[in-house]
Amino acid sequence: MTTTAAPGPASLDSPRLREAIEAIAQDARRRLDAPTERPDLALRLIRELRLGAVRVPAADGGGGYSTRELFELLIRLGEADPDVPHILRIHYGFVEELRRDPAEYRDRPWREEVVAGKLFGGASSELENRVGVYNFDTTLLPDGENFRLNGRKFYSTGSLYSDYLRITANDEGGGQISALIPADRAGVVHADDWDGLGQRHTATGTTILDNVLVEPSELLPFRPVGSDRRPGGAQPQLLLHAIAAGILRAVTADAAALLRDRPRSYTWGNADESREDPQLLQIVGELSSAAFLVEAAVLAAADTLGRAVDHAHAHGRVDNDLERAASLAAARVKVGVEEIALRAAGELYGVGGASAIRRSTHLDRHWRNLRTLFSHNPTAFKARAIGDAVVNDAPLPTVGFF
Repeated sequence: MTTTAAPGPASLDSPRLREAIEAIAQDARRRLDAPTERPDLALRLIRELRLGAVRVPAADGGGGYSTRELFELLIRLGEADPDVPHILRIHYGFVEELRRDPAEYRDRPWREEVVAGKLFGGASSELENRVGVYNFDTTLLPDGENFRLNGRKFYSTGSLYSDYLRITANDEGGGQISALIPADRAGVVHADDWDGLGQRHTATGTTILDNVLVEPSELLPFRPVGSDRRPGGAQPQLLLHAIAAGILRAVTADAAALLRDRPRSYTWGNADESREDPQLLQIVGELSSAAFLVEAAVLAAADTLGRAVDHAHAHGRVDNDLERAASLAAARVKVGVEEIALRAAGELYGVGGASAIRRSTHLDRHWRNLRTLFSHNPTAFKARAIGDAVVNDAPLPTVGFF
């Protein structure tokens, strides 16, 4: 009997992917009037098309995407529904770790699980601790031949939708360690209490760990940024900016639709129909240009990141110079595009007039989502670090935020 292998993850130019992203976009638009409904359709399609495996080499059953192609995908998903690529943020970082350190995971099932379509989330941050400090109130302590995990995490983006969770904790000696466990294991509670003004369905809230069983095979070493086995934070940071680029695509599309569908114009305008008014067309042109600029910046930084990632995969360790270049590129994107993006989301209303500010249009979601994304890391601190690097050749902070 002949067995037919399942198709690999959809390629960027495949009709399968195009149709899936359009379905995600339509579902997101429908759910605007059902604010408590989660993006379940999107996550089902992500699993079915195995988009979580796009960075796994094609020879191993993955999509074989380059780093740039991954970010092109993220931008398109961000345009369709900005919650979705945000949910996948930790997952894609874990996939890079699997590729970078194959010996560590040789006897573990997780690479095969990624290829099969499973999604990996995680939780590290705790509200009680300073940002960037590698010390946790969550504990992982021996219990016979196994271990028990107890604690409370916040900002656990995507965990609610994931099949596995990577949790960081302190061990009995006060050192740091990680555990990778099934997301539905007894004692794991997803509170889904994220109340941010944007990115509302990313499940960025609380994860409670109540005496959760952890087997020895599920333990992983905790490697802080700065070690030769862990890269800087360029990828997770740039991923947020890719979502912003996708949102600006959506801003431009909404502006164009407003202008095309607007039945009347101002009596003191420049044309009988809004779609022919040169001043309103100018606004749409400026929005389109802003979207182009942000996307180009993200993809240029993705190319820089790709060189660092490819080196790490080839050599099993990171190159500090390449990592620094990637981190600087991602930081420059953040500093360079934030004001442009937020201004564009506000200028959208200049096209639609008073009717555009009705709540039923949901156009405010663009600004809210952008503001939430950009609030992850204060721009002033990023700009200062860039300036110090340029003027004094100072090192960047060795935390995941760079």
